[in-house]
Amino acid sequence: MADEEIRHLVRIMNTDLQGKQKVLYALTGIKGIGRRTARLIAESAEVDPSETIGYLSDEGIARLNEAIETFENHLPVWMLNRQKDLLTGENKHILGQDIDLTIREDLNDLKKIRAYRGIRHERGLKVRGQRTKSAGRGGSTIGVSKTR
Repeated sequence: MADEEIRHLVRIMNTDLQGKQKVLYALTGIKGIGRRTARLIAESAEVDPSETIGYLSDEGIARLNEAIETFENHLPVWMLNRQKDLLTGENKHILGQDIDLTIREDLNDLKKIRAYRGIRHERGLKVRGQRTKSAGRGGSTIGVSKTR
């Protein structure tokens, strides 16, 4: 390993990953992949999860890319991050920038149908049943303000 040159940036799924990190932790830099799914991806690509990702060969990186594209077929349903999609009813695992887009679309749908959660999102209020009397106040007022 000492005579090989390390890649400081490894590009997988349109994401730059740190080359100094181990494969297991570098893959978590991709949005939608945690440590548990990263381990499953590394094992299905036949790459050692404790190996430094910067020292991987082009073939190893290509195997990781391929494993990421097909890994949702190997995951149990409870491990997917988008179960019973609203439009298609499919179980999928969304990665990368698609996560931001789907969340934004879901919030816009809630606002359009005037659901309670959508209205709370519109107004910038707490959505999940938290108290609002004393916590989560906006503004920059600190302390007590007296009116005379």
